[in-house]
Amino acid sequence: MDILTVIILAIGLSMDSFAVSIGCGLTEQKISFRHAAKISFSLAFFQGILPVAGWYMGTGVKAYVEGVDHWIAFLLLLFLGGKMIYESFEKGDGRKMNDIYSWKHIITLSIATSIDALVVGFSYALASSRNIFSGALIIGAVTFFFAMLGIRIGKDVGCSLGPKVELLGGIILIGIGLKVLLQHTLFA
Repeated sequence: MDILTVIILAIGLSMDSFAVSIGCGLTEQKISFRHAAKISFSLAFFQGILPVAGWYMGTGVKAYVEGVDHWIAFLLLLFLGGKMIYESFEKGDGRKMNDIYSWKHIITLSIATSIDALVVGFSYALASSRNIFSGALIIGAVTFFFAMLGIRIGKDVGCSLGPKVELLGGIILIGIGLKVLLQHTLFA
């Protein structure tokens, strides 16, 4: 994938973390910069490491699915994007923010918002022969930025933005899935 696609992918993946961060800012209006950075780092760490884990899993099965790998990548990204779009229309946030100071809570939120990154890493291994390490760093950095921004927005603006960013994230993931599919079917 080219750098622009990786950045767009990173933005799409970071939208769940962004929405959770807005909730953290809403929950604790007086959150310190240090604690906001702790939450953001945890979200970014898992968002960056799970694509690498998915990539390793994907490279292990790539030889067996090479003929249909673009379809698998497309369907996985379509599913994740559709799920994010569906969740953006559900009533309420669905994520509890009651204890944003607990490491257990922070890590649980970090893993929950990064499961899609695991699947993206798997898809990336099927769609590309290059490794994902530089992409994972970009994904982590973009997630950290959006998490810090989300906490700030949550403190300042309120909850009206949360579902809209998940909708945008879902659309981005579906768009990347379509790009992978079209590159392998039309331009192969």
